[in-house]
Amino acid sequence: MKRISLLFTVIALYGSMAHAQFTLDGEFRPRTELRHGFGSLIAEDADAGFGVSTRLRLNAGYTTDAYQFYVSLQDVMVWGENRQLLPDDENNSFAVFEAWANINLGGGFSAKLGRQTLDYDDQRIMGSVGWAQQARNHDAAILKYTREKFHVDLGLAYNQDYDDPSGFQSVGNAYNTTGFFSYKTMQYLYFKENWKNLNGSILLLNNGFQNFETDGTTPDGISNLQTFGTQLDYKKGSFGAALNAFLQTGERQGALDVGGAYLLALDLNYNATAKVSLGAGVEIISGNDASTSDKTEAFFPLYGTNHKFNGFMDYFYVGNHANTVGLLDVHVSANFKLGEKSSLFIKALNFSGEQALPSGEKSLGTELDLVFTQAFNGYSLQLGYSQMFANDGMYELKGISEDTSASSQNWAWAMLVIKPKFLNTTK
Repeated sequence: MKRISLLFTVIALYGSMAHAQFTLDGEFRPRTELRHGFGSLIAEDADAGFGVSTRLRLNAGYTTDAYQFYVSLQDVMVWGENRQLLPDDENNSFAVFEAWANINLGGGFSAKLGRQTLDYDDQRIMGSVGWAQQARNHDAAILKYTREKFHVDLGLAYNQDYDDPSGFQSVGNAYNTTGFFSYKTMQYLYFKENWKNLNGSILLLNNGFQNFETDGTTPDGISNLQTFGTQLDYKKGSFGAALNAFLQTGERQGALDVGGAYLLALDLNYNATAKVSLGAGVEIISGNDASTSDKTEAFFPLYGTNHKFNGFMDYFYVGNHANTVGLLDVHVSANFKLGEKSSLFIKALNFSGEQALPSGEKSLGTELDLVFTQAFNGYSLQLGYSQMFANDGMYELKGISEDTSASSQNWAWAMLVIKPKFLNTTK
């Protein structure tokens, strides 16, 4: 930590002398949660989970005409995870969350290299998952081009997890990190054009997943999964509409064939008054036909900020629901501006399976989400409450009977957000 402090001190001193801009800021974000049915249905005889976690970040940026440099150090701490007088952090959660340089190549071109977040459009397919305390990043190289209202990104990634200092030759190229769609390779093209009332984008994404033979250690080639589609965002006056349409094909991890997988969503919003905004939408995500084991038609939104969609209780596509009956999500929402610095967001969502469960049931349930936000001088407080009203299909999907599950499934949380700006110098 002393070396890190010295590094930031040197950068700050250099930034104050050079023809450049140097910024130093941070984030302190403790969150308390009461989980009684968060992520899945909880049993009647199970105790609710209660705990406090904190995200701490220190961010430094350095910008010149030739390049931009950025580093973000992060630690996620659960209150009480370390015993008293512990010399080392048992959680081992301290990490370099971002470390990248964006080099100006001229003519509208730039190259962004290193560990970074990838946020596109509404973050349905690619997002930083800011809600999660650890969030998501990628080690990638991105060639960018911008001309007036047109933008294109070419992203490339090749992942390794070797520890041997002798390098590539001794360890080979097998990628042993698995789970959560961790990829060996990634390539994507992203195009976006802005018009007067309409923004449109196209994403072409390929992910290569390392396969292994039955022994679990011998490499057995790469499975490539393609995801492609578009988002259209229309706004005029008080009315807005957003469309997502994506397809998936190729192979998932384990050489599982994917065909006919899709995501289709339409969201409408209307600013009824200066203090009231209304929304309504529908999203359908294809599911898997359980009669086939060597192929799936189930779509998965991969690296998106999935907590933002399909209910805040994270019953779908947040480390779960990866190869099952899909989802039909019909929702309505309202956002009320209660004061100059306060607001209340309310959303109701009804869930059904895109395909029927083995019993023939489709209806999963209804979720109600509420979030109150109050800004203060330099910080903000958010309070949230969610309730799941499960139907028969949800009990079958989550593998618990209605008789043994708790009569009430809910989740409550409170989060304080402080983002201090330590330094901003321009010379």
